[in-house]
Amino acid sequence: MQHEAARTSPTFFLCVGRPAPMSAAGAPCGNFAETLPTEMSVRIFGELDALSLCSAARTCRLWHDIIEQTEQLWRRQCLLVRAVCQREVDRDRRDGLSWKVTLVRNYSRSCVKSDWLRGRYSSVSSADELIGRRMTPLDSETWGEILQSELDR
Repeated sequence: MQHEAARTSPTFFLCVGRPAPMSAAGAPCGNFAETLPTEMSVRIFGELDALSLCSAARTCRLWHDIIEQTEQLWRRQCLLVRAVCQREVDRDRRDGLSWKVTLVRNYSRSCVKSDWLRGRYSSVSSADELIGRRMTPLDSETWGEILQSELDR
């Protein structure tokens, strides 16, 4: 008794550094962004976090162009950063910076500020313990927030 291979439609993957995926028929699937309407590619890229979005933009020229030209992708990521760095993001947007530039300027700051506010550095007893950890300049208002959260703990 012979089993027939299940007929499935080609599946598209976000593969970086791997051979092109194959369909069930054994043919290369190709780049999903070449096949799908741009709006669908944008929806797929919209599921990525900020670091993955930046990596995807370096994958190929088409992905780069789609990602770079779609402000809504950068806006979504920037609004996540704004949850931690509202004052900084709002200031950059008032100054006319694009969503992408605003994200780049504030991403590291939001990660560090979030770590401080969650108490990740509460038990640090000297500056030597911070060597090798990611740091970024923070303004006096942010330090006030951090100190207040330490007092509240």
